[in-house]
Amino acid sequence: MTANVRERWLRPAVLLLAALAMLLPVSVQAQAWADRVSPLQSEIAGRVKDLRNFYAARQYRPLWFTTSGLPTAAAALFLEDLRSARLDAIDSAMFRPDRLARLLDKTRSGDMDNVAEAELELSRAFARYVSAMRGAAHVPMTYESVALEPVVPTSVSTLEAAGQAPSLDDYVAGMQWMHPLYAPLRQALDDPRYTENERRLIATNLARVRAIPALSGGRHILVDAAGAKLWMYEDNKPVDWMKVVVGKPELQTPMMAGFVRSAILNPYWNVPDDLVRTNIAQNVLANGTKWLTANGYQVFKSWDDMATPLSPAKLDWRAIRVGTAVVHVRQMPGGTNFMGKVKFEFPNPVGIYLHDTPDKALMFKEARQLSSGCVRMEDAARMHRWLMGKPLPIGLKSAEQRVALPQPVPIYITYLTAMPDGTGQIAFHADPYTRDNFQFAAVGPSNNLANRP
Repeated sequence: MTANVRERWLRPAVLLLAALAMLLPVSVQAQAWADRVSPLQSEIAGRVKDLRNFYAARQYRPLWFTTSGLPTAAAALFLEDLRSARLDAIDSAMFRPDRLARLLDKTRSGDMDNVAEAELELSRAFARYVSAMRGAAHVPMTYESVALEPVVPTSVSTLEAAGQAPSLDDYVAGMQWMHPLYAPLRQALDDPRYTENERRLIATNLARVRAIPALSGGRHILVDAAGAKLWMYEDNKPVDWMKVVVGKPELQTPMMAGFVRSAILNPYWNVPDDLVRTNIAQNVLANGTKWLTANGYQVFKSWDDMATPLSPAKLDWRAIRVGTAVVHVRQMPGGTNFMGKVKFEFPNPVGIYLHDTPDKALMFKEARQLSSGCVRMEDAARMHRWLMGKPLPIGLKSAEQRVALPQPVPIYITYLTAMPDGTGQIAFHADPYTRDNFQFAAVGPSNNLANRP
């Protein structure tokens, strides 16, 4: 029989047998299945209850053992994670790692009953552990939507993600159910090369990273306000980065998350009201109303679309300076416009967004906490190309052209004074907003550094 003929005959036969099997009593189906699988798979099928859907979908193949009953490296790695769960701000006792260790020891006998018991207990502990990590205490972050928050997964979805990983050993070693910055920081937290104060800083930053979920299968933007840098991630891996300018210590860029939904080409700069008082009014009083015209500013009574520009010469700029009179100011596109050629909006209550800047000299400064809170990008054209899939248009004449992104992209603005440097070491940075002591105290010494071995 040729291969093609065999395939044409075999496929309908298999479908027929599968249909007939569905009509057989469950006990008969189970026996027929057991005759075709390893003793371990059969033992798992007989024991599994709460995780039946997960194991049934994989024909009761083990996750933590080979089908011949040998433990994988992932099992040993996971057991070590449980024993050091204090580093994740959770109590390792809830997972009973010593009991799991005894179960693993018993599997050396080769008894498939023991192996099946250890397999299932490891899976249950893993599901609880991932849920506990995702729900552990973290530094507060403002989220535009609950869809941006870390999600506590179901047991089955946790195990499905592990089972679909190309390498379970790598998945567990890299703690790939968390953001990719998490595992290197956690490993360093238990490294004796770092001083007690350095581990304290690592613990604080680990609590910041726990506020950011793992975002596999898509793109996201990560902004670090402490280091004034931005990364573009794809499938949870950084693919590009650039320098940014962020808020001054007195006008800090907050920790927040949103969805970048649109690009505004040739944008106006709508000057925040506090800057109208402290910057615009002060310059007008010092240089006269001609300063407004020279720098492309218009003044309005309101932000109403139908509002017409006011005559600056007729306004009481001293009253505006002290706040007893209020006007709204915007800067026209082009020239020295603080927004540059494009800005990227993500809804938030404090008016923070990503934008271009004409003042590229600021990018050469080591400390780039110099803005009024927004994030100015080193290369907005590169960001536009990454987000939109096409170059930033040039020569546009119309102002404020809104273009929707093909798909909203999450952005997370965090604050990292300790982070992996890519060489297996942790780089420590300045604390320009002096948040470390406050946030360590707010989260608490949850990593129990005093109790570390």
